[in-house]
Amino acid sequence: MKIKEVLAAINEMQRDGIIARYAIGEAVGATCYLEPVSTLDVDIFVAFHPEPGRTIVSPQPIFDYLTRRGATVDGEYLVIAGWPVQFLPPTGPLGEEALAEAVPIDLEGEPARVFTAEHLAALALQTGRAKDKSRLLQFVESGTLDADRFDAILERHSLREKWLTFERQFLKP
Repeated sequence: MKIKEVLAAINEMQRDGIIARYAIGEAVGATCYLEPVSTLDVDIFVAFHPEPGRTIVSPQPIFDYLTRRGATVDGEYLVIAGWPVQFLPPTGPLGEEALAEAVPIDLEGEPARVFTAEHLAALALQTGRAKDKSRLLQFVESGTLDADRFDAILERHSLREKWLTFERQFLKP
């Protein structure tokens, strides 16, 4: 199972106009900056837009496109080249900013876009699950984060208090 095949399918879907901009987030996105971790799926964030004349957005065009090309459906996932892939809308202003500011990368020879390390860390802080706190701690300890950029994101998205709490819990003796 190679991520390259997943990205090739998504890039083809983008070239064919099914989706516009996309970015890799969550655990797979974090592995672009940190030590690889085991993950069961790939989270792809896309901006969903309603079809003309409709107010509700649907991922159906994505499912239709990819299943015609051999992907299978498993619950909320599309299985592409053995990888469960979940297509998600960016949630809230922080997610939208993360998608808009995603950076281009080369992953196994395939072009892709990934959330910045600072956005991944801020999203982990915002979400606050145990695995998110662990990932945030990895970002801090690795020295990967640009402190000024991270601080500006925290300020813009009203995450300062959450960060201070995290610091007290995990970073201060």
